[in-house]
Amino acid sequence: MSAVSESIMQRMTLGHLVEHYGWDLVPPFAKDVTVTSLADDIASVAPGALLYSEGDLDVEALRQARRRGAYAAIVPDSTRAVLPDDDPDMPLLFASPTSAELGGLAAQMAGNPSNTLAVFAVSGGTPQESVAIVDKLARFLHMLGNPVGVISVGGSYSLERELDLDYPLGILDMQRTLAVCAEDGAAAVVIALDDLTVAPHALEAVNVDVFGSLTPAPVNADRAVIERMQAEYGFRADEQMHVTSRTEESDTLAAAAAGGDDPAERSRLSMAIAMVLAAGVRRNNIRNALRVAGDLG
Repeated sequence: MSAVSESIMQRMTLGHLVEHYGWDLVPPFAKDVTVTSLADDIASVAPGALLYSEGDLDVEALRQARRRGAYAAIVPDSTRAVLPDDDPDMPLLFASPTSAELGGLAAQMAGNPSNTLAVFAVSGGTPQESVAIVDKLARFLHMLGNPVGVISVGGSYSLERELDLDYPLGILDMQRTLAVCAEDGAAAVVIALDDLTVAPHALEAVNVDVFGSLTPAPVNADRAVIERMQAEYGFRADEQMHVTSRTEESDTLAAAAAGGDDPAERSRLSMAIAMVLAAGVRRNNIRNALRVAGDLG
């Protein structure tokens, strides 16, 4: 279950949703109703919530949502004929939102947190390797002086606070977690991009700044790899997004680090260094961070 709360800077009315998405509102005069959160099941409904469910919501479910304080619900158009005109006594938006629309709505309700964070997405080939690289990268970013959040099936946290999450994270879970990290003051968030951590399309409306893959893409095939990952997870990738794998430079720095005799650990450190370099951190700063940590002789 999950819910996304409204940003304090955002006022979300049902009329805005009608104008922005073209959804059908019943009754039409409820356009000024303001919703303050987005919930994806009855248990997540809080006063002021807009309820959305991938499955059909029958009359009794909608009544329960209203009793818990829901202000409105999104229901498939196919349910229109079976809902009484005077029940469940709250506004209904008849629509079947796409993943992109739901992601955009959740991001807007959460205050578009990925816009204020440096988002690093790691694909390690296997979930286990992704988790290991995420841990290495997060520690490295911390050494460089960045408050960090981590989203990983191996353990998620925001700065020093552990996050109790149900994996894999869906669209609402992802936006809520990013919002928590942003509110806590994180400068960067590292995401393990694997099926155990992230559900399909969970990264809709999430801007990724650095994408790192342990398996290098074939020459001139970076764009095809990104498009495939986008189709699966839904993240945004503009021309400013950096795509990297291990490089000769990152391998050299990792090889010089103390403890570099372990090939697996050296590979993970190299991947972390490559992603930090791609983010624009200077080589000297990386060397200094490794030296301070006792990793560089």
